[in-house]
Amino acid sequence: MSESKQAPVHDKVYEAIRAGLVGGRFVPGRAVTLRGLADMLEVSPMPVRAAVTRLVAEGALALTATRRVSVPLMTRPRFEELVRVRILLEGEAAERALPAIDADRLAAIKAHDARVEECLAADNAEGYMQANHAFHFAIYSAVPSTVLVPLIETLWLQFGPFMRNVYDDLDMTGLVDQHHRAIHAIERGDAAALRAAIEADIGDGMRIIGETALD
Repeated sequence: MSESKQAPVHDKVYEAIRAGLVGGRFVPGRAVTLRGLADMLEVSPMPVRAAVTRLVAEGALALTATRRVSVPLMTRPRFEELVRVRILLEGEAAERALPAIDADRLAAIKAHDARVEECLAADNAEGYMQANHAFHFAIYSAVPSTVLVPLIETLWLQFGPFMRNVYDDLDMTGLVDQHHRAIHAIERGDAAALRAAIEADIGDGMRIIGETALD
């Protein structure tokens, strides 16, 4: 089979594993084999190996000498560094994206936020994580990006499994709804307020996670 025919398979496998990481379907520290992933995705090991190699380079997965794949365990220093970088990059991405957010995209952002609230009310962890991801990236991707948004994606890949692992222990009651603040900022065309809302959303959520799940 030619490389041109193999490439779409590689891409699909890569995206499937990425979606699993963002949605928290992989547990930090729990190993699986390349063959196990191939069986789960119903493909040959070759595209899985290629996808895993990419994800290891992005820091989302670790590959042992015995070809076992695992999500790295989260440490406090790594967590704190990821939070700082997320705040810096995502605030910038949101402010940069604002002029390109039209009525259709704003409607999609609002729909993702409604789904976030629906999943929170139903205690649907995986649905919440998918909807929260969709909300944020509907904002960031308003402007085409070959550097900034892909970098942010790699940070979410590293957070997803850890977030899902601790989700059931989190108490988010009492938090200010920063998504609504972000939406109102978009409606007003206020880039500084949008940036502040996104930064606060990350900071508030990560503070709760850090206090709950890390020593």
